[in-house]
Amino acid sequence: MDREELGAWLRLELTPGVGNATARKLLAAFGLPDQVFSASRQALEQVVSPALSTALQSTPAEFADRLEAAWQWLQTSPQQRRVLTLGDSSYPQSLLHMEDPPLLLYGMGAESVWTRGDLSHCMPHSLAVVGSRNPTAQGAVNARQFSKALTQAGLTIVSGLALGVDGAAHEGALDGASPDQLATIAVVGTGLDRVYPKQHRDLAHRIAQHGLLLSEYPLGTPPLSANFPKRNRIIAGLSNGTLVVEAALQSGSLITARLATEQGKEVFAIPGSIHSSQARGCHALIRLGAKLVESAQDVLEELLPQTSVPARATAADTTPTSAPEDSLLEALGFNPVGLDALLARTGLDTPTLQARLMELEIQGQLARLPGGLFQRMALG
Repeated sequence: MDREELGAWLRLELTPGVGNATARKLLAAFGLPDQVFSASRQALEQVVSPALSTALQSTPAEFADRLEAAWQWLQTSPQQRRVLTLGDSSYPQSLLHMEDPPLLLYGMGAESVWTRGDLSHCMPHSLAVVGSRNPTAQGAVNARQFSKALTQAGLTIVSGLALGVDGAAHEGALDGASPDQLATIAVVGTGLDRVYPKQHRDLAHRIAQHGLLLSEYPLGTPPLSANFPKRNRIIAGLSNGTLVVEAALQSGSLITARLATEQGKEVFAIPGSIHSSQARGCHALIRLGAKLVESAQDVLEELLPQTSVPARATAADTTPTSAPEDSLLEALGFNPVGLDALLARTGLDTPTLQARLMELEIQGQLARLPGGLFQRMALG
Protein backbone atom coordinates (compact mmCIF):
# COMPACT_ATOMS: atom_id res chain seq x y z
CA MET A 1 0.00 0.00 0.00
CA ASP A 2 1.41 3.38 -0.97
CA ARG A 3 0.92 6.61 0.97
CA GLU A 4 -1.80 7.95 -1.35
CA GLU A 5 -3.91 4.81 -1.04
CA LEU A 6 -3.47 4.74 2.74
CA GLY A 7 -4.48 8.39 2.86
CA ALA A 8 -7.71 7.79 0.95
CA TRP A 9 -8.81 4.98 3.28
CA LEU A 10 -7.78 6.91 6.37
CA ARG A 11 -9.64 10.02 5.21
CA LEU A 12 -12.80 7.97 4.70
CA GLU A 13 -12.48 6.50 8.18
CA LEU A 14 -11.88 9.92 9.77
CA THR A 15 -14.71 11.77 8.01
CA PRO A 16 -17.22 12.83 10.70
CA GLY A 17 -20.44 10.86 10.44
CA VAL A 18 -18.95 8.02 8.39
CA GLY A 19 -19.05 4.78 10.34
CA ASN A 20 -18.34 1.30 9.04
CA ALA A 21 -21.86 0.83 7.66
CA THR A 22 -21.89 4.14 5.79
CA ALA A 23 -18.39 3.53 4.48
CA ARG A 24 -19.46 0.16 3.04
CA LYS A 25 -22.48 1.79 1.42
CA LEU A 26 -20.24 4.41 -0.23
CA LEU A 27 -17.72 1.82 -1.38
CA ALA A 28 -20.51 -0.30 -2.86
CA ALA A 29 -21.78 2.71 -4.79
CA PHE A 30 -18.53 4.25 -6.02
CA GLY A 31 -15.71 1.74 -5.64
CA LEU A 32 -12.47 2.63 -3.86
CA PRO A 33 -12.22 5.61 -1.46
CA ASP A 34 -10.52 7.91 -3.98
CA GLN A 35 -13.54 7.43 -6.25
CA VAL A 36 -15.82 8.37 -3.36
CA PHE A 37 -13.95 11.64 -2.90
CA SER A 38 -13.95 12.44 -6.59
CA ALA A 39 -17.74 11.93 -6.89
CA SER A 40 -19.96 14.96 -7.34
CA ARG A 41 -22.17 16.28 -4.57
CA GLN A 42 -25.21 15.25 -6.57
CA ALA A 43 -23.94 11.69 -6.89
CA LEU A 44 -23.05 11.51 -3.20
CA GLU A 45 -26.50 12.71 -2.18
CA GLN A 46 -27.98 9.70 -3.93
CA VAL A 47 -26.29 7.59 -1.23
CA VAL A 48 -25.89 9.78 1.88
CA SER A 49 -27.45 12.90 3.37
CA PRO A 50 -26.57 16.39 2.11
CA ALA A 51 -24.71 17.12 5.36
CA LEU A 52 -22.59 14.01 4.97
CA SER A 53 -21.89 14.72 1.31
CA THR A 54 -20.54 18.12 2.39
CA ALA A 55 -18.33 16.45 5.01
CA LEU A 56 -16.96 14.04 2.41
CA GLN A 57 -15.83 16.94 0.25
CA SER A 58 -13.81 18.43 3.10
CA THR A 59 -10.57 17.10 4.58
CA PRO A 60 -10.86 16.18 8.30
CA ALA A 61 -8.85 18.50 10.56
CA GLU A 62 -6.68 15.73 12.01
CA PHE A 63 -6.17 13.93 8.69
CA ALA A 64 -2.62 15.15 7.90
CA ASP A 65 -1.26 14.28 11.36
CA ARG A 66 -2.95 10.87 11.42
CA LEU A 67 -1.66 10.01 7.96
CA GLU A 68 1.89 11.03 8.81
CA ALA A 69 1.80 9.00 12.04
CA ALA A 70 0.45 5.89 10.29
CA TRP A 71 2.91 6.17 7.42
CA GLN A 72 5.92 6.58 9.70
CA TRP A 73 4.73 3.67 11.85
CA LEU A 74 4.58 1.46 8.74
CA GLN A 75 8.00 2.54 7.52
CA THR A 76 9.66 1.83 10.86
CA SER A 77 9.21 -1.93 10.43
CA PRO A 78 7.70 -2.69 7.01
CA GLN A 79 8.28 -6.45 7.31
CA GLN A 80 6.16 -6.69 10.46
CA ARG A 81 3.51 -3.99 10.10
CA ARG A 82 0.51 -3.63 7.82
CA VAL A 83 -2.69 -1.65 7.48
CA LEU A 84 -5.33 -3.94 6.00
CA THR A 85 -8.41 -2.51 4.29
CA LEU A 86 -11.69 -4.06 3.22
CA GLY A 87 -10.26 -4.09 -0.30
CA ASP A 88 -6.98 -5.76 0.69
CA SER A 89 -6.36 -9.36 -0.38
CA SER A 90 -4.80 -10.05 3.03
CA TYR A 91 -7.88 -8.90 4.93
CA PRO A 92 -9.27 -11.81 7.02
CA GLN A 93 -12.04 -13.34 4.95
CA SER A 94 -13.93 -14.52 8.03
CA LEU A 95 -14.51 -10.92 9.11
CA LEU A 96 -16.27 -10.13 5.83
CA HIS A 97 -19.13 -12.37 6.96
CA MET A 98 -19.72 -10.30 10.10
CA GLU A 99 -22.48 -7.72 10.35
CA ASP A 100 -19.97 -4.94 11.07
CA PRO A 101 -16.48 -5.68 9.68
CA PRO A 102 -13.88 -3.00 10.47
CA LEU A 103 -12.97 -0.66 7.62
CA LEU A 104 -9.26 -0.76 8.52
CA LEU A 105 -7.17 -3.19 10.56
CA TYR A 106 -3.75 -2.26 11.87
CA GLY A 107 -1.56 -5.35 12.17
CA MET A 108 1.83 -6.02 13.74
CA GLY A 109 3.31 -9.49 13.82
CA ALA A 110 5.78 -12.09 12.65
CA GLU A 111 7.13 -11.51 9.16
CA SER A 112 5.96 -14.98 8.09
CA VAL A 113 2.34 -13.93 8.70
CA TRP A 114 2.49 -11.45 5.84
CA THR A 115 4.20 -13.78 3.36
CA ARG A 116 1.55 -16.51 3.41
CA GLY A 117 -1.39 -14.76 1.79
CA ASP A 118 -4.45 -13.59 3.66
CA LEU A 119 -4.77 -14.24 7.38
CA SER A 120 -7.40 -16.91 6.80
CA HIS A 121 -4.70 -19.09 5.21
CA CYS A 122 -2.36 -18.46 8.15
CA MET A 123 -4.98 -19.59 10.65
CA PRO A 124 -7.26 -22.20 9.01
CA HIS A 125 -8.36 -23.31 12.49
CA SER A 126 -8.67 -20.89 15.38
CA LEU A 127 -10.28 -20.65 18.79
CA ALA A 128 -11.09 -17.62 20.92
CA VAL A 129 -10.11 -18.20 24.56
CA VAL A 130 -11.60 -15.57 26.85
CA GLY A 131 -12.57 -15.08 30.46
CA SER A 132 -12.29 -13.12 33.66
CA ARG A 133 -9.71 -10.42 34.32
CA ASN A 134 -9.61 -11.73 37.91
CA PRO A 135 -9.57 -15.51 37.53
CA THR A 136 -9.03 -18.01 40.30
CA ALA A 137 -5.63 -19.69 40.43
CA GLN A 138 -7.13 -22.75 38.74
CA GLY A 139 -8.82 -20.63 36.09
CA ALA A 140 -5.53 -19.02 35.07
CA VAL A 141 -3.84 -22.41 34.87
CA ASN A 142 -6.74 -23.82 32.83
CA ALA A 143 -6.48 -20.96 30.34
CA ARG A 144 -2.77 -21.48 29.89
CA GLN A 145 -2.80 -25.27 29.69
CA PHE A 146 -5.84 -25.53 27.42
CA SER A 147 -4.32 -22.95 25.06
CA LYS A 148 -0.96 -24.73 25.03
CA ALA A 149 -2.58 -28.10 24.28
CA LEU A 150 -4.84 -26.69 21.56
CA THR A 151 -1.97 -24.85 19.90
CA GLN A 152 0.07 -28.05 19.88
CA ALA A 153 -2.89 -29.64 18.08
CA GLY A 154 -2.73 -26.97 15.37
CA LEU A 155 -5.12 -24.22 16.49
CA THR A 156 -4.39 -20.50 16.62
CA ILE A 157 -5.54 -18.94 19.91
CA VAL A 158 -7.35 -15.60 19.65
CA SER A 159 -7.87 -13.37 22.68
CA GLY A 160 -7.84 -9.75 23.84
CA LEU A 161 -4.54 -9.20 25.75
CA ALA A 162 -6.47 -8.30 28.92
CA LEU A 163 -5.27 -9.23 32.37
CA GLY A 164 -6.24 -12.65 33.69
CA VAL A 165 -7.53 -15.33 31.33
CA ASP A 166 -6.61 -13.46 28.12
CA GLY A 167 -2.97 -13.07 29.10
CA ALA A 168 -2.72 -16.67 30.29
CA ALA A 169 -4.24 -17.89 26.99
CA HIS A 170 -1.70 -15.95 24.91
CA GLU A 171 1.17 -17.25 27.04
CA GLY A 172 0.00 -20.85 26.74
CA ALA A 173 -0.32 -20.53 22.98
CA LEU A 174 3.20 -19.12 22.69
CA ASP A 175 4.50 -21.98 24.85
CA GLY A 176 2.84 -24.64 22.70
CA ALA A 177 3.38 -23.37 19.15
CA SER A 178 5.87 -24.72 16.63
CA PRO A 179 8.34 -22.22 15.07
CA ASP A 180 6.40 -21.85 11.80
CA GLN A 181 2.96 -21.66 13.40
CA LEU A 182 0.81 -18.55 13.95
CA ALA A 183 0.51 -19.14 17.68
CA THR A 184 -1.84 -16.44 18.81
CA ILE A 185 -3.68 -13.27 17.78
CA ALA A 186 -4.28 -10.44 20.26
CA VAL A 187 -7.13 -8.12 19.27
CA VAL A 188 -6.62 -4.95 21.29
CA GLY A 189 -8.79 -1.95 22.14
CA THR A 190 -6.14 0.74 21.66
CA GLY A 191 -3.88 1.94 18.89
CA LEU A 192 -1.02 -0.47 18.19
CA ASP A 193 1.52 2.12 19.28
CA ARG A 194 0.28 1.59 22.84
CA VAL A 195 0.24 -1.46 25.11
CA TYR A 196 -2.65 -1.85 27.50
CA PRO A 197 -2.51 -3.03 30.19
CA LYS A 198 1.08 -1.96 30.75
CA GLN A 199 1.76 -5.20 32.66
CA HIS A 200 1.55 -7.00 29.31
CA ARG A 201 4.26 -5.01 27.56
CA ASP A 202 6.66 -7.97 27.43
CA LEU A 203 3.85 -10.31 26.38
CA ALA A 204 2.83 -7.94 23.57
CA HIS A 205 6.43 -7.91 22.32
CA ARG A 206 6.48 -11.73 22.31
CA ILE A 207 3.23 -11.82 20.36
CA ALA A 208 4.62 -9.34 17.83
CA GLN A 209 7.54 -11.72 17.23
CA HIS A 210 5.66 -15.03 17.14
CA GLY A 211 2.02 -14.12 16.58
CA LEU A 212 -0.07 -11.11 15.59
CA LEU A 213 -1.49 -7.98 17.20
CA LEU A 214 -4.58 -6.45 15.55
CA SER A 215 -6.55 -3.27 16.14
CA GLU A 216 -9.24 -1.38 14.25
CA TYR A 217 -8.34 1.80 16.13
CA PRO A 218 -6.00 4.47 14.71
CA LEU A 219 -2.54 4.94 16.20
CA GLY A 220 -2.64 7.02 19.35
CA THR A 221 -6.06 5.74 20.46
CA PRO A 222 -6.00 5.49 24.29
CA PRO A 223 -7.70 2.72 26.31
CA LEU A 224 -11.32 3.92 26.18
CA SER A 225 -13.82 1.69 27.96
CA ALA A 226 -16.29 1.66 25.05
CA ASN A 227 -13.69 0.20 22.67
CA PHE A 228 -13.15 -3.09 24.49
CA PRO A 229 -16.65 -4.59 24.15
CA LYS A 230 -16.66 -3.45 20.51
CA ARG A 231 -13.43 -5.28 19.70
CA ASN A 232 -14.96 -8.54 20.98
CA ARG A 233 -16.83 -8.95 17.68
CA ILE A 234 -13.45 -9.21 15.92
CA ILE A 235 -12.24 -11.83 18.41
CA ALA A 236 -15.37 -13.88 17.70
CA GLY A 237 -15.20 -13.20 13.97
CA LEU A 238 -11.62 -14.43 13.59
CA SER A 239 -12.36 -17.68 15.40
CA ASN A 240 -14.05 -20.96 14.56
CA GLY A 241 -15.35 -21.17 18.12
CA THR A 242 -15.10 -19.54 21.55
CA LEU A 243 -13.98 -21.11 24.83
CA VAL A 244 -14.98 -19.28 28.01
CA VAL A 245 -12.68 -20.35 30.84
CA GLU A 246 -14.12 -18.39 33.77
CA ALA A 247 -16.58 -15.50 33.76
CA ALA A 248 -18.92 -13.67 36.09
CA LEU A 249 -22.46 -13.06 34.91
CA GLN A 250 -21.65 -9.50 33.80
CA SER A 251 -18.35 -10.42 32.12
CA GLY A 252 -17.43 -9.04 28.71
CA SER A 253 -16.53 -12.61 27.80
CA LEU A 254 -20.23 -13.37 27.56
CA ILE A 255 -20.47 -10.69 24.87
CA THR A 256 -17.88 -12.57 22.85
CA ALA A 257 -19.77 -15.83 23.38
CA ARG A 258 -23.05 -14.23 22.29
CA LEU A 259 -21.44 -12.79 19.17
CA ALA A 260 -19.95 -16.20 18.34
CA THR A 261 -23.41 -17.76 18.66
CA GLU A 262 -24.91 -15.09 16.41
CA GLN A 263 -22.23 -15.90 13.84
CA GLY A 264 -23.21 -19.58 13.97
CA LYS A 265 -20.06 -20.71 15.76
CA GLU A 266 -19.56 -23.17 18.59
CA VAL A 267 -19.32 -21.94 22.18
CA PHE A 268 -17.51 -23.96 24.86
CA ALA A 269 -17.44 -23.38 28.63
CA ILE A 270 -15.45 -24.88 31.49
CA PRO A 271 -17.65 -25.52 34.57
CA GLY A 272 -16.60 -24.55 38.08
CA SER A 273 -17.76 -24.51 41.67
CA ILE A 274 -21.36 -23.49 42.30
CA HIS A 275 -19.99 -21.26 45.07
CA SER A 276 -17.65 -19.30 42.80
CA SER A 277 -18.91 -16.10 41.17
CA GLN A 278 -16.32 -16.65 38.43
CA ALA A 279 -18.11 -19.85 37.37
CA ARG A 280 -21.61 -18.41 37.06
CA GLY A 281 -21.11 -17.01 33.58
CA CYS A 282 -19.90 -20.38 32.32
CA HIS A 283 -22.80 -22.18 33.96
CA ALA A 284 -25.24 -19.75 32.35
CA LEU A 285 -23.68 -20.44 28.94
CA ILE A 286 -23.93 -24.19 29.48
CA ARG A 287 -27.63 -23.84 30.35
CA LEU A 288 -28.07 -21.93 27.08
CA GLY A 289 -26.46 -24.70 25.05
CA ALA A 290 -22.70 -24.13 25.23
CA LYS A 291 -20.70 -27.35 25.23
CA LEU A 292 -19.34 -28.29 28.65
CA VAL A 293 -15.65 -29.10 28.32
CA GLU A 294 -13.34 -30.82 30.76
CA SER A 295 -10.32 -31.27 28.49
CA ALA A 296 -8.81 -29.80 25.36
CA GLN A 297 -9.89 -32.94 23.51
CA ASP A 298 -13.52 -31.97 24.09
CA VAL A 299 -12.91 -28.82 22.02
CA LEU A 300 -11.02 -30.65 19.30
CA GLU A 301 -13.83 -33.17 18.88
CA GLU A 302 -15.96 -30.28 17.59
CA LEU A 303 -13.39 -28.22 15.68
CA LEU A 304 -10.92 -30.87 14.47
CA PRO A 305 -12.62 -34.28 14.85
CA GLN A 306 -9.60 -36.27 13.62
CA THR A 307 -7.08 -34.58 15.92
CA SER A 308 -5.92 -35.67 19.36
CA VAL A 309 -4.18 -33.62 22.02
CA PRO A 310 -0.58 -34.73 22.71
CA ALA A 311 -0.61 -36.87 25.83
CA ARG A 312 1.72 -34.52 27.71
CA ALA A 313 -0.62 -31.57 27.19
CA THR A 314 -4.02 -32.88 28.23
CA ALA A 315 -6.17 -31.07 30.75
CA ALA A 316 -5.20 -33.61 33.42
CA ASP A 317 -2.11 -31.48 33.95
CA THR A 318 -3.96 -28.32 34.96
CA THR A 319 -3.42 -28.39 38.73
CA PRO A 320 -1.68 -25.27 40.06
CA THR A 321 1.34 -26.08 42.20
CA SER A 322 3.14 -22.75 42.36
CA ALA A 323 2.49 -21.45 45.88
CA PRO A 324 1.52 -22.89 49.30
CA GLU A 325 -1.41 -20.46 49.42
CA ASP A 326 -2.76 -21.99 46.19
CA SER A 327 -2.62 -25.47 47.73
CA LEU A 328 -4.41 -24.27 50.82
CA LEU A 329 -7.08 -22.56 48.72
CA GLU A 330 -7.62 -25.85 46.88
CA ALA A 331 -7.98 -27.67 50.21
CA LEU A 332 -10.49 -25.08 51.41
CA GLY A 333 -12.67 -25.30 48.33
CA PHE A 334 -15.83 -23.19 48.41
CA ASN A 335 -17.82 -25.14 51.02
CA PRO A 336 -17.45 -24.52 54.79
CA VAL A 337 -14.76 -26.74 56.32
CA GLY A 338 -13.50 -27.21 59.88
CA LEU A 339 -9.95 -26.93 61.19
CA ASP A 340 -9.65 -30.68 61.79
CA ALA A 341 -10.62 -31.45 58.20
CA LEU A 342 -8.10 -28.93 56.90
CA LEU A 343 -5.36 -30.46 59.03
CA ALA A 344 -6.12 -33.84 57.48
CA ARG A 345 -6.31 -32.46 53.91
CA THR A 346 -3.12 -30.42 54.04
CA GLY A 347 -0.86 -32.43 56.36
CA LEU A 348 0.21 -29.16 58.03
CA ASP A 349 0.71 -28.76 61.78
CA THR A 350 -1.82 -26.65 63.67
CA PRO A 351 0.31 -23.47 64.19
CA THR A 352 1.38 -23.37 60.51
CA LEU A 353 -2.16 -23.91 59.26
CA GLN A 354 -3.58 -21.23 61.56
CA ALA A 355 -0.92 -18.75 60.43
CA ARG A 356 -1.70 -19.35 56.75
CA LEU A 357 -5.43 -19.11 57.36
CA MET A 358 -4.88 -15.75 59.04
CA GLU A 359 -2.83 -14.55 56.04
CA LEU A 360 -5.64 -15.52 53.65
CA GLU A 361 -8.22 -13.82 55.86
CA ILE A 362 -6.15 -10.60 55.86
CA GLN A 363 -5.86 -10.80 52.06
CA GLY A 364 -9.65 -11.02 51.78
CA GLN A 365 -9.62 -14.54 50.34
CA LEU A 366 -11.14 -16.27 53.36
CA ALA A 367 -14.36 -15.96 55.35
CA ARG A 368 -14.37 -17.15 58.98
CA LEU A 369 -17.75 -18.67 59.83
CA PRO A 370 -19.35 -19.57 63.19
CA GLY A 371 -18.42 -22.88 64.75
CA GLY A 372 -14.73 -22.81 63.84
CA LEU A 373 -15.52 -23.16 60.15
CA PHE A 374 -13.71 -21.53 57.22
CA GLN A 375 -14.84 -20.84 53.67
CA ARG A 376 -12.94 -19.59 50.64
CA MET A 377 -14.50 -16.40 49.29
CA ALA A 378 -15.58 -16.20 45.64
CA LEU A 379 -13.50 -13.27 44.40
CA GLY A 380 -15.16 -10.91 41.91
